[in-house]
Amino acid sequence: MDSDGFNGVVERLLSAADGTEDETAAVLGDLDGDVVARAVLGEIAARAALFEGATAPVTVQFDVGTPDGRLDYLVTVGDGPARCERGRLREPWVLVRQDLTDLLRSVYGPAGAVQGGTLEVTVRDEDPPGSTGEFGYEDRHQAVRAAHQLTKACSARPVDLDLLAVRFRSDKWGGHWYTPHYERHFGARRDQRVKLLEIGVGGYHAPDVGGASLLMWKHYFRRGLVYGLDVFDKSALDEPRKLTVRGDQSDPEFLNALAKRIGPLDIVIDDGSHRSSDVITSFRTLFPHLRPGGLYVIEDLQTSYWPGWNGGRTHPDDEGTSVGHLKTVVDGLHHMERPGEPSATDRTVTAIHLYPGVAFVEKGINSDRPAPAWIRRDVDPAVWMADPSALSTEEK
Repeated sequence: MDSDGFNGVVERLLSAADGTEDETAAVLGDLDGDVVARAVLGEIAARAALFEGATAPVTVQFDVGTPDGRLDYLVTVGDGPARCERGRLREPWVLVRQDLTDLLRSVYGPAGAVQGGTLEVTVRDEDPPGSTGEFGYEDRHQAVRAAHQLTKACSARPVDLDLLAVRFRSDKWGGHWYTPHYERHFGARRDQRVKLLEIGVGGYHAPDVGGASLLMWKHYFRRGLVYGLDVFDKSALDEPRKLTVRGDQSDPEFLNALAKRIGPLDIVIDDGSHRSSDVITSFRTLFPHLRPGGLYVIEDLQTSYWPGWNGGRTHPDDEGTSVGHLKTVVDGLHHMERPGEPSATDRTVTAIHLYPGVAFVEKGINSDRPAPAWIRRDVDPAVWMADPSALSTEEK
């Protein structure tokens, strides 16, 4: 199954995990148990990297219950990335038993829901064949660490965004200091089934380099689907819930087609070329594809002042720069007080939050009037407020 097809299964599982236990079980009844188990255990294996665990390789036996019988899988953690495969050990150090419906809901269900009622975790208290430590003590310690690591990976416990940025080497903390702002605006959404598109994968032309921020977002939004757009082919970085797309952010036709295929979107992050013309084109094209309540983020606004990056114009309000364009969005935010017909963007931008180097633009319905209609706009308030009788009743 290709990445798009597998992600389609994962998206269906995310939806199924939102329902009651019976509703989840009904959806799973229509799917191949092995495909579902591989998807869920693959997610657990990917999350294992977030938690401290075994330092030496430990293979954990998973015994997954389905309506058609029990399925056996081996998840190995320790040095290097965790891996999952079909198989059974005769005497494993760690045995995890859980029904597939319960396992799915534990991994992909909403935070705070009571899950794990069928979970059994067993760590051997005697030496199985092949033990290498003195009296098996070190082997058992590593097994306990592996069991703890994987049971943590099964839970909905959130992981700090700064820690995720450092763990995956994203420059959003350390190179820049954006993660506190992201936490402020994304925190309430992290348990939602968001669709996020980030422009700019990183690593330039190297096909298997970059994607640090995509990994960070995948694990921050544990129930989200994350897409990365880059001018270079980054498909080597694809994995469940994290797909890359090759294309140019300066091409409105391509962006429209992409957004229609993967959208509607909840979050767009522009960490792409940082050229003002590209930033403006992407915003104008993709902002309409955000859901109401969505967020559009533009990073590295400092390039708006750099001549070599299509910025650095003579006038600071030049609308051809990223910052200058955002100033027009601020004007549009107050379209109720301005003459002329408001644009679609004017009608749907409800807030703008600006920080050094980064902007967050919120989407919604902008129909608020900042001040009552009876207040005179064309007269100095010191004049008419000093003598209210100068106004007629209609004017008041």
